Amino acid sequence: MSEKANGVKLGKIIKEFRLEVLNAAENYEKVEVTKPDVNRPGLPLTGFFERFDSNRLMVIGITEWLYLDGLTPEVRRKRFDDLMAHDAPALIITRGLEPHPECLEMARKHGRTVLRTQAQTSAFMSLLIGSLYNDMAPCITRSGVMMEVYGEGVLIQGESGVGKSEVAIELIKRGHRIIADDALEIRETNHGTLMATAPELIRHYMELRGIGVIDVRRLFGMGAIKDEQQIDLVIKLELWDDHAVYDRLGLEGSNTEILGVQIPCITIPVKPGRNLASIVEVAAMNNRNRKMGHNAALELTERMDQLFQEKAKEQGVQ
Repeated sequence: MSEKANGVKLGKIIKEFRLEVLNAAENYEKVEVTKPDVNRPGLPLTGFFERFDSNRLMVIGITEWLYLDGLTPEVRRKRFDDLMAHDAPALIITRGLEPHPECLEMARKHGRTVLRTQAQTSAFMSLLIGSLYNDMAPCITRSGVMMEVYGEGVLIQGESGVGKSEVAIELIKRGHRIIADDALEIRETNHGTLMATAPELIRHYMELRGIGVIDVRRLFGMGAIKDEQQIDLVIKLELWDDHAVYDRLGLEGSNTEILGVQIPCITIPVKPGRNLASIVEVAAMNNRNRKMGHNAALELTERMDQLFQEKAKEQGVQ
């Protein structure tokens, strides 16, 4: 398992938010944004740069624009000259506002990128920060097969050769979707959930012993694949051990921790004759049922306790 921090290429942000390029720095699309927050440079535009973080994207809205509009061209030029001297990834102007001539003049002088969006400032910043936090979240790589089963994200793990890919193929044939086989990248989103994706190199490919590598998208169609999925349940497959004690009721659900997030986890013993695909389907439906507040094991136990209490009372009366 490995963990890495992430940056985001400016080109990806431009494409995601459909930003208009007003001035382009050299190789601007390859510039890496490494901070998941943004600056609204109101104070820097007055000349105050204490604790100014030039690694963040800068956003100018109507408030900053009106302030600048009230300055003389000479003062505006000095303000933008000082601002553009800092090597920020880009300056983004919101609301479709027309940039002041001095802004583009100083951007060309210092080789800075200036972008524009038609979106409202607060809404754009909220979406941008959320996207940056998701893209820059710590990422780990783990082995396993990631599936979407009845809308639940199921991570299937187990030793090599236990049958993970075979279960995945059967689930795909039943109409469920695969996200990753063999290896997956896991990120914690800003909502405290885990999102899984396949590494770009092996996305949509699976390895089946005896057959080799197959392209799931070409064999089963677009409906059999999905690019990312939240992890809702971890299923660990292990070879059946006659001496092991397996959970029969499921009263005490166990969890596994990934990136500090607790995920429900169950262990399924594997032996010939067990229909693992059906068991995984039931596990996914049961997990959704529990999230909705229904616990069959607990309900059965409460009914049994109630029955025993009633029998005890009847015996006491007699």
